[in-house]
Amino acid sequence: MAEMFVDLWLRADAANPDSGLTAAVRSLAPQVDLPKRSRSTDTASPAARVVAVRTSVGADAWTVVVAAIRDQSEPAAAEGSPVPPVRFYAVSGSGGKDGGPVTVSGAPAEVAAPDAGPVPASRFTHRVPAGAALETSLGEFVRTYLGGGQGAGLERYLSPGLRVSAPKAAPYARVDVEYVVADAAVAAGAAVPADGSKAQVQIRVIGEDRLGVRWPLVYRAEVTARAGRWEVSALEAGVTEPPAGTVSSSAAAVSGGAR
Repeated sequence: MAEMFVDLWLRADAANPDSGLTAAVRSLAPQVDLPKRSRSTDTASPAARVVAVRTSVGADAWTVVVAAIRDQSEPAAAEGSPVPPVRFYAVSGSGGKDGGPVTVSGAPAEVAAPDAGPVPASRFTHRVPAGAALETSLGEFVRTYLGGGQGAGLERYLSPGLRVSAPKAAPYARVDVEYVVADAAVAAGAAVPADGSKAQVQIRVIGEDRLGVRWPLVYRAEVTARAGRWEVSALEAGVTEPPAGTVSSSAAAVSGGAR
C-alpha cells in the first residue's frame, strides 16, 4: 500500500484536483497535500519503480520507507539541480490489521537511505586451491550451468536424484571461476575424501556477455563426495563476500572449455 501511495503521489498534481490520480491519492490519504508542478513540467511519473525497503509496525500505526527509482530514460534535471537515481520516502499510516482498511496519515517525508545492517562473518574460511578436485568439478559445473545450452549434460555434476534447472538463455560467451571457498577443510584438499563427506561452498563467477560486459555472480552450493568425485547436492544463490586473499584463477571459455 505504501508503494502504491508514493507512486501515485509522485505523479499527482495539486493544480489538477479533479484528475483520477488525485482521487486515487485522496482515497488513501483524504487530507494529503500534493506536489504542485509548473505548467512546463510533464506529469509523467518521475519514478520507474517504487519498492518498500524497511517497515516499522507499532500497536496502532506503521511507517514504511520506500525507494523511488527514477527512470534513467527520462530527461535529466536542469543543470545545477541533479536528481539522484534513487530517492527515499517515509510513509506513515494506520490500519491494515487483520485485513482492515488502511489510511495514510499524510504526505510522505523524504529521508536518507536506510542504514545497511552489519555483515556477518563469513563461514567460508577455507580456500579451495586452483586445480584441486573440488575447484575443477565446480568450474565445469558452472560453465555447463551458464553455457546457454539449457544445462545439457548438467546431471553428470549432480548427486543422484537432484534436479537443477539452468537458465534457458544465459547470455555469456565466457565464464570464469575466480575462486571457490568452503566451510570445511576437507573440501580444500587436493584429493576427494571418503564417500559421504560434505561441505558448503561459495563460488565466485565472472560471466562475460557477448557485448564484453563482465557480470560478477556468486553461488552457494552443498557438495558431497561420491565414488571418488565431488558432486553438487544442493544449489542456492549467495551474496557473502570472500575472505581477503582468497581470489584464485580458473578461466575457460563456455565454448571449448574443459569438460
